[in-house]
Amino acid sequence: MPEAIWISFAFGLGLLVKVVHLPPLVGYLAAGFILSALTAFPGSNISAEPTEVLGHIAHLGVLLMLFTVGLKLKFKTIISPEVIGGSLLHFGITCFVFTPGLYLFLDITWYIAFMLAVALSFSSTILAAKVLESKRELRAFHGRVAIGILVMQDLIALVVMSLAAGKTPSEWALIVFGLPLLRPLLFRLLDASGHDELLVLLGMLLALVLGGLGFEAVGLSSELGALLFGAVLANHPRSQELAKSLWSVKEIFLVGFFLQIGIGGLPDTHSLMFALAASLILPLKGILFFFLMILFRLRARSSFLTSLALTNYSEFGLIVASIALPQWMVPLAITVAFSFVISAPLNRIAHSLYERFASRLERYETNNHHPDEQPLALSDAKVLIMGMGRTGTAAYDWLIETEPTLVGLDSDPNKITQHGVAGRNVVFADAEDTTFWTNLHMPLVHSVILAMADIEGKLIAARMLRRMGFTGYIVAHTMFQDEAHQIREAGANEAYLTMSETGVALASHIMEREASEPDVALKPSGRG
Repeated sequence: MPEAIWISFAFGLGLLVKVVHLPPLVGYLAAGFILSALTAFPGSNISAEPTEVLGHIAHLGVLLMLFTVGLKLKFKTIISPEVIGGSLLHFGITCFVFTPGLYLFLDITWYIAFMLAVALSFSSTILAAKVLESKRELRAFHGRVAIGILVMQDLIALVVMSLAAGKTPSEWALIVFGLPLLRPLLFRLLDASGHDELLVLLGMLLALVLGGLGFEAVGLSSELGALLFGAVLANHPRSQELAKSLWSVKEIFLVGFFLQIGIGGLPDTHSLMFALAASLILPLKGILFFFLMILFRLRARSSFLTSLALTNYSEFGLIVASIALPQWMVPLAITVAFSFVISAPLNRIAHSLYERFASRLERYETNNHHPDEQPLALSDAKVLIMGMGRTGTAAYDWLIETEPTLVGLDSDPNKITQHGVAGRNVVFADAEDTTFWTNLHMPLVHSVILAMADIEGKLIAARMLRRMGFTGYIVAHTMFQDEAHQIREAGANEAYLTMSETGVALASHIMEREASEPDVALKPSGRG
């Protein structure tokens, strides 16, 4: 049974590379190549060849990935000069430089050279998203810029794939322009699907059936259909819940995509040389991103962290190649794997790397910084709340009646907009940005509430507040006792356990009721 062999090898190799802190998909590619080698080995009883089933699973994985990309396709994320300009300029410069170079050195046609340049211009959405998520930086300024650029690259890739496929749409393809009219119906379906298996099935129905088969039926790309149906739901409050529910299903199907590449054939010397050469010029990709971000007035730190997250080659390049350059799938797969081996360890120590080279990088900064990165002055504030989620908002609303000079900080611009509409004084700041603390001016602040969601942000904030000479009161909340101890050691006066405080608050409501209605405790419950 070939499926049992695929699963066993994929799990084994995926686990092996995870132990050394590499993305599991590197292991899936390696599993495919090993299976291909064992199949060709004389006397081997293992037979692992690309099958129609594996190809179908791989295609479903691609469609689900594009659907989840569409769910993140919010115009606020990509409509900014640094995202649109940075992605388009990087794509144009990369293609302009790589195309003639590949044409000359590889002795290939101009079309193949251009398509290879296109494939190499993209950065990995999977790797960047996982790295940023693991460091709780998806909503930080540099994380939002990186994800915005990746979404733009995905859109560019989709256009290239549609053109390369050469499909002629039927007259029924005009129905696509009426897709936004389905939004109210799709929103209702999403609301009615609950939080369990129906939610997953709805996502698969939209991505694979309506988006995939539906678009193919009218002569359009199934990839385009999956992306557009995701984009229609992007503004729904539960769109990210849908994306998370599909995450594991999508990852499982994508295993088939990477296995299919490896099983398709072993890399020869030319493939390995191509991948090695592409890896050697990988730093140029990051350097170009860095200076483009500087051009759009980002500070050196944000430019460095954004560019490092994008310094890799993309699985989307493989998807493009599967349509336009199937004969180049193996060399490009090895190239992507090599870039992950280089990029993943560097991103884990990104902040340490910046601290080491900060003095050299900061000399390239412009005098006019991006509006989201201006120095922060809290000249009138007396109480500061860091992190304006549910806990921070509740603290703000409780204190505002007695402390009108209250101010909140958050690194999510969407939250800042919502709080502004609600009349709260909330401004942008990234507590994990060391430069933010250098520029922070808060002479009258006497108390700070640390209400960020992640422990790392609270620890950094507590340490930096004490390091900058703040002697006031610092209080935080956390879910776990060991984290409370760490927060106190970092400099906070108190760190309360969230669930314990919730229990105390509920009990206090009973005490208040009994105090206001002394006889309430004597009244029968009404049950026998």
